[in-house]
Parts: sequence; C-alpha cells; structure tokens
Amino acid sequence: MCLRSSLTSVLGAALLAVSVSAAPASAATGQFRYDYLTVEGYEASGFLNNPADDVCVNLPGVGRENPEAGHSPKNRTDKWATVFSEPDCSGDSFRLRPLTGGAGERLKVRSVIFG
Repeated sequence: MCLRSSLTSVLGAALLAVSVSAAPASAATGQFRYDYLTVEGYEASGFLNNPADDVCVNLPGVGRENPEAGHSPKNRTDKWATVFSEPDCSGDSFRLRPLTGGAGERLKVRSVIFG
C-alpha cells in the first residue's frame, strides 16, 4: 500500500512538471503602433504584432542609433502597455490602456513592456 501511494505521488508530480513546462508563453494579442522620424528624415510608422508579456522591447527605428524618439503610441493589444522615454525600459514612463490606449505627438517613446 505504501509503495503504491508513493508511486502515485511520483507519477502525479512528474505529470504536473511536464504540463507546467509545456505551457505556452503569454503574449498580448493585437498590435502596438508608433510613429517616428527616420535617421534620413522620413516619417515612418512602426508596429509590434502580438508582443510577449513582461519582456522589455526596444522599439525598432528609435533606439540609440536615432537621435529622435518615437511618438504617438497606440496600444491595440489586449494588455496594458507601459511605454518609456529611453531604451531598455528606463526613463519616464506612461501606461496605455488595452485596445484603445493612445497618446499624442508630445509623448516620446523608445521602449515598451506589456502586461
């Protein structure tokens, strides 16, 4: 009887470990958009589709290589987005609500995190 309950416990723990490790990474569903001025001086729009949760994303086109930050962010994902004025999710921050969150040209952005 003791051997049977020990074996059941071990098998249960093993199945739990497999099911937890097989769980997919969480991601926001939808699109995050922003506008920016390229290094060459052209207006451009950037976007992230279905970005991962709890991962800092340096926005393409407005990193350290570009003296101009992005602006006018629009959060069309199903998660809260926190935008930052500097790369690596540093500097001033501002939260954008899910699906309808947005800000104007005065809000400068270089990185974002969702969740």
